[in-house]
Amino acid sequence: MPDIHIDTDARGVVTFTIDRPRRRNALDSAAMSALADALGVVEVERGVRALVFRGAGGSFSAGRDLKEAADLAADRAMDQHAAWTDVFRRLRRLPFPSVAAVEGYAVAGGFTLAMGCDFVIAERGARFGALEMQNGFPAAVCTPILARLAPPRIGLELAMFGELVAAERLYEAGLVNRLADGAGGLAAAVAEFTDRIVSLDANAVRQTLETYRAAETMPLDQSLTLGLHLNQLLDAAGSFRKAGQAFAGKDGGA
Repeated sequence: MPDIHIDTDARGVVTFTIDRPRRRNALDSAAMSALADALGVVEVERGVRALVFRGAGGSFSAGRDLKEAADLAADRAMDQHAAWTDVFRRLRRLPFPSVAAVEGYAVAGGFTLAMGCDFVIAERGARFGALEMQNGFPAAVCTPILARLAPPRIGLELAMFGELVAAERLYEAGLVNRLADGAGGLAAAVAEFTDRIVSLDANAVRQTLETYRAAETMPLDQSLTLGLHLNQLLDAAGSFRKAGQAFAGKDGGA
């Protein structure tokens, strides 16, 4: 697949590596379409437990390839916009968590891609930013994602000013889950984090993702009803009985 390398390890963790280091891993039309198509494939693959995004050559992604965009015909530009938006629709549908492993720069569309993942692990020296605003246009896909993730005043500031922001600040704002020291530390942190995901029951992970995503846009009363119905289904499936029996066995052996 052009410029997107896909690897799956023995744990069922899939890694997408954006490999355009000479363009700071900027995404052209082919790379955007490849990402959308690859997400559609892994979404239905059995045994996948987590997805990791990373960039080659010490940087995550500089976002859209503006050199290509300058010469793109109108119909191809429309297709590119659709493919890019489809990446985030597909991310929201994945039945397993996605993790952005960020070092170097995650700016413009690279920032959007990182924020679109379920989790972000960043090297302390990483820099983020909605740099579209510095070119005189809004970060159109990133802005609604930030509106869901960030405290309102922080999210609006990030979207409005498009400044480079340190990983430390995003960690303090709750937009980065873990900080790591250096490339080696980042690799170790990602491995430890995905190990924790893989150690959990796959069905429980999927149900948690589905419930959390649905509850984000629901009034609390409706989301509590969603939780009630899930508990009833779990009870009918015998989940609570099995857990109780397992607990009693451990307690009896103590």
